[in-house]
Order: sequence, then structure tokens, then C-alpha cells
Amino acid sequence: MFEAVLRRRGAGLVMGALLMSGLGCATAGGGGAGAAGGYEDLLALFEDWRAFEEPPLLDGAPDYTAARMADAHARLGGFQARLAAIDTSGWPVERQVDWHLVRAEMNGFDFNFRVLRPWERDPAFYQTVWTFESDTPAHEGPTHHAILELWTYDFPLSAAETKRLTADLRVIPPLMKQARGNLTGNARDLWVGGIRTMREQAGHLEDLAGQLAGSGGAGLQSALADARAAVDALVEWLEAEAPNKTGPSGIGKDNYTWHLQQVHYIPLTWEDEVRLLKRELDRAWASLRLEEHRNRNVPPLVSIESEEEYDRRANQSVTDYIRWLDDEDILPVPDYYDRALRERIGRFIPKETRNFFWTAVHFAPTTLWTHFYHYFDLETMKQKSHPSPIRRGPLLYNIWDSRAEGMATGVEEMMMHAGLYDKNPHAREIAWVMLAQRAARGLGSLYAHANMMTMEEAAEFHVKWTPRGWMRRDELLAFEQHLYLRQPGYGTSYVTGKYLIEQLLAERSKQLGDDDFRLSDFYDEVNQAGVIPVALIRWQLTGQDDQLKSILKNPQPPF
Repeated sequence: MFEAVLRRRGAGLVMGALLMSGLGCATAGGGGAGAAGGYEDLLALFEDWRAFEEPPLLDGAPDYTAARMADAHARLGGFQARLAAIDTSGWPVERQVDWHLVRAEMNGFDFNFRVLRPWERDPAFYQTVWTFESDTPAHEGPTHHAILELWTYDFPLSAAETKRLTADLRVIPPLMKQARGNLTGNARDLWVGGIRTMREQAGHLEDLAGQLAGSGGAGLQSALADARAAVDALVEWLEAEAPNKTGPSGIGKDNYTWHLQQVHYIPLTWEDEVRLLKRELDRAWASLRLEEHRNRNVPPLVSIESEEEYDRRANQSVTDYIRWLDDEDILPVPDYYDRALRERIGRFIPKETRNFFWTAVHFAPTTLWTHFYHYFDLETMKQKSHPSPIRRGPLLYNIWDSRAEGMATGVEEMMMHAGLYDKNPHAREIAWVMLAQRAARGLGSLYAHANMMTMEEAAEFHVKWTPRGWMRRDELLAFEQHLYLRQPGYGTSYVTGKYLIEQLLAERSKQLGDDDFRLSDFYDEVNQAGVIPVALIRWQLTGQDDQLKSILKNPQPPF
């Protein structure tokens, strides 16, 4: 009965019901009249919701056609109604947090349908072949539900792996065909960026064909040939349609703010993020100049210039960093941290082909290893299953970004202040260079989403405001600005998440007091909360719900 009323009266009633239930969570007592259900009901809803979010197949590929997406969105209200009907009053805060995580995912689905519409506006949504493991809980940006994780295969292929790869490749032709019918949007920058992404996919398939030449049997070779032909045909079609694409790609300030708050649970607005990132950009540049002056008589850093030197210095820096974290009681150091980090140290790269981050590594490797807190997170998710099924795996729609990217970026500066570079003061300069780069690229993405800049102009801003000329017009630059246009809020999450974690550190230390606060305990309790929005971790750890109340104040979407 309730669901039928919702279908007749629209999404506004659903949002109102969710707001009432959410405020009940955020305050002592409360809970809507007639609400029922317990935590087990939430877990059952979560399981049903995730099954629903997975699209059915059409000709062997996930179905993102207009009719199917409209039908799925019409059914969303029923799930939202079930969520709103659960009475969370009296629940422990950590279980109320789980309720909000489910709410956030449903809002993400709603936002994608109403505003972002990647299957319609964003050709890169149809990227299938991924050659690398993401350093975050899931791949960054909108991705479809049948991606091919090529990095998971060991070559030469076993019989079982040959069968799996053949099946993965078989998804590509029907999906590429479907893309030509679904991609009706007029977002020029997304379209042009998507062409580059699909060309890269064509290149990955060509490389795979070379690797598999004469092996795998007729079935695998046929699947690979069909996949290559389908991607090539889509690229040709995208290029032919590109001159007709003239519209903006940004989602606008109001949509950006709603998405930021109601999906990612970041208690800020578009305007707030602009002010914060401007401040951090200025602070980074000013601090860099002060560091340079302070270190003017210190012998300069010397870049690594050989494979042997790289292997020696990169591995030694991992050893020294892990030992320092443990000896200084910065954070708990499980046995697997060393392995998780050492497996990602990369290799020597000639100077002329180094991107921004690997330029930093070749001067002072630990400056990037601090950001590789990501791999501590990923390995912890594998080694220690979270007690909540809702937090056990990656949240959908990159809802983990403020925690994952915020912690990784925050740790860069936090470790510097904690003394990591006391014996290597020029490395402090690199930490400020890296913060400036993240603030500059985030500001560019904010202006692009407000349609105040094109993607190209955002990239120019990104390059201009990164110190030392380290940000080049290369593949990294193109990838980053394209990603941040595809996924609103991601480009800023590094700095905004860092700010929220710093705020949490300050508040938690004040709450516990000088005698009871220990830095390692802080990191431990944050890690145990899971890779979820920082505002919700703050509520769980401190009991302070003011950020949550601020988020829930304006739940009605502008779209």
C-alpha cells in the first residue's frame, strides 16, 4: 500500500520519509510513527538492494537501455520506502551509520538516473578492459557491471582461466552495440574524453592479441577478434558523432552540492569546497616557499637515475618507513603492511617519461609511499572482514572517496608533521608540492562542474598552479581531469577528506584529553570503522551528529 502511494505521488514523498527517519537516527530517540523493523531487516534490505542494483543481461551484456533504466528507477521508491520504515531509534550509533550507508547508495542510484546518466552522456562508462588494480576499494568513476579485470589473469592461461577470459571478452560486442543506442547525450567534454578512453581500450585488446597469438584455442581467439572489432567500430562511431556534441558536461553547482551531501555525506557545498581548496592551494605554495628558504643551505635532493639505484632506494625507503611507523607508535603496523607497500613500489622510469607522481618518487620515494595508505586499506579489507556486511566490501558510487582519498592525502602531511622527514628536509618541500597539485586539480574540477571552465581550461589551471613545472600535459593530466568531470566530487575529495580527517583528529584528541589520546589509537579506531564517509566515522567515534543534521537539512534534490 505504502509503495503504491509512493509511485503515485513521486519521489518527493520518499525523500521526506527518508529525511524523517534520518533525523530520527541523528538524534536521541525519534523514529517515525508506525516505523518498524530491526537491524536484521536492514541487512535483508541491503542484500535485496544490491541484487536489484545489478542490472539484468541483454544479449549477454548488462542492460542500460532507456526503458530498462526508467523501469529500475520507478522501482527505486519501493526500496526507499522499506528503508524509511525501519525504526532505528535505540540502535547503537554504528548500526545507525549502516542505515545511512544504504540510504547513500540509494541516493547515488537516484542521482545517476536523474543527473549524471553515464550510460547516456559518458562514453568512458563502457570501458570494459582494466589492466590495473585500483588503489581504492573500487575503480574510480562510473563503471559498468561487467568489467574485465585483466590484471587478475596469470599468463600463460590455464584451461579454467582461458574459459573465464573468453566469457569476459564475449560481453564486449553486445555492450559496444548497446552503447551506440544508449549514448544520446550532448556533453562534449565527456564525449571527447570518452573517445580517448575507448582508443586506449582498443590498444589494450591489441596488446592482448599479441600476448595470446596462437594460443588459447579457437573460442578465445574468436572472442578476442570480435571484441577488437566491436571496440574499433564504437571508436569510429564516436569520432563521427563528435562534431555534433556541443553541450556542457558539468552538472551545475546545485546538483553538485546535493550529490556531495546526500550521496557522499560530505557536509559542504560547492562554494565551501572552492573556499577550502583555494585556502589549501595558497597554504601549500606559501609553505613550499618557506621550506625552500629554510633548506637553502641543505644539499639538494638527487634524482634516482638507474634501475639498480631505484631498486635499492625504493626498497630501503619502504623498510625505513614501516619501521618508523612502528617505532614512533604512529599507527598499528600489521605484518602485511610491508608486503602491501613493497609490491607497489614500481620500477625505474627515465626522466623524460616520468609523470608528476613518479617524478616525486625518483627524488624522495617515501613522499608517495605515505599516500599509498590506500594499500594498507585494501589489504586490511582482505585480511580482516568487517563485522558489518554493509561495510565489508566497497560502497557503490565511490561513496568511500572522502575516507580513502582523504586519509591517503592527509597522511602525506600528517607524517611530515610527525617527523618523518626530519633527516631529509627537502622531502618536506615535495609534500607541499603534492598538496598544491591536489588543490589545483580539485579547483579545476569544481569550475568545470559549474561550467565555468571547459575540461581543457581546468587542465590548464591544474598545470599552471602545480609548482616546479612537474605537472605536464601528459596522460596523467588527461586522465585526472576527465575522471573528475565524470565523477562529481572525486577531484576535491583528496583535500576535503583530508580536512574532515584533520578535524576529526582535533576533536577526538580534545574529547579524550591529553592523558588518554594516543595517535596510534586514533588511526586504529578510524580504520576499524571501515572505508566509509568521514562524517559518519566522526559520528560513530565522537557521538557528534551536527554534520549529519546539516546534511539532512536539505534532502530534496534540485533536479
